[in-house]
Amino acid sequence: MRTFNKPYPIERLIAALTYLTAGGAGFVWLIIAAVTRKQVTPFLMYHILQSIFISILFFLISVFGNFLLVIIYKIPIINLIPVILNAPLAFANQLSIIQLFTTTIILYLAITSAMGYYSYLPWVSDIIKGNTK
Repeated sequence: MRTFNKPYPIERLIAALTYLTAGGAGFVWLIIAAVTRKQVTPFLMYHILQSIFISILFFLISVFGNFLLVIIYKIPIINLIPVILNAPLAFANQLSIIQLFTTTIILYLAITSAMGYYSYLPWVSDIIKGNTK
């Protein structure tokens, strides 16, 4: 019998996969649940919505960041900042600082959701918790 606080292993797997696929696995799971008329548990709904929100947020940040880089590259001394942030790091398998940061966030979220926890990112999780109640 299932306890209230423990999600099923399939729910933990789908929650972890939804972070690794930028919300794709969770979106497919929502479609399957709608077609079969099954209710999605709060644990899984939280992680699906959070992964979709983070994916959209990463997209918007990258679009705005690229626009900002066009301006920054024209300023003489400040144009070194993006070069430093995007330089490949030898100890991180040639990932840049920005790529290492985003990869670490995604892996943290995937691992904690696979363990059955509600992953927490300061601003994002507060928004998701407020909208899933």
